[in-house]
Amino acid sequence: GRGFAFRRKQKVERQYRKLLKKRRKVHSQQDDQFTDTYPEHLKHLYLAEEEKMLKKRRRPPDDSVLSEEKLNKAVDTCTFSYSSVTTEGKFKKKTSNQKAKEEYEKIKAERARKKEEAEKRKQQREEAQRLYKQKKMEAYKILCKKTKKGQPNLNLQMEVLLQKIQQNT
Repeated sequence: GRGFAFRRKQKVERQYRKLLKKRRKVHSQQDDQFTDTYPEHLKHLYLAEEEKMLKKRRRPPDDSVLSEEKLNKAVDTCTFSYSSVTTEGKFKKKTSNQKAKEEYEKIKAERARKKEEAEKRKQQREEAQRLYKQKKMEAYKILCKKTKKGQPNLNLQMEVLLQKIQQNT
């Protein structure tokens, strides 16, 4: 008979009708939907989607054949570049996909630049460490030299100290 599934079906139908009534009453809230509540980094995607929906509502159904011809002509004459899309000499607005690609390219370039800078800093640091170790090793060799009897060579140590004093002044 009229069991659980039937009642569930009726409930879904009621909810659907209620939703349709709300949509008929409120058209102005739909405009705000795409701009106010979405995060900043995704807003351009939602705005593009909203524009598509508005164009679909305004366009008459018999225009579909003409739009396909225009689309084919635009594809033939377009020069594709991420910075701008030109059709028959006129500038057109970028689609959300093109904007996203541009943004991706910018981020990619920024990452590559940062990576390059980090690599340069790393090489400079390694070079500085290598020079520092080399100087230390030379000083250590000089300071560790011993006489024939095994005593430290004080003349060499005095020369190292003299060089340090001369470099500091």
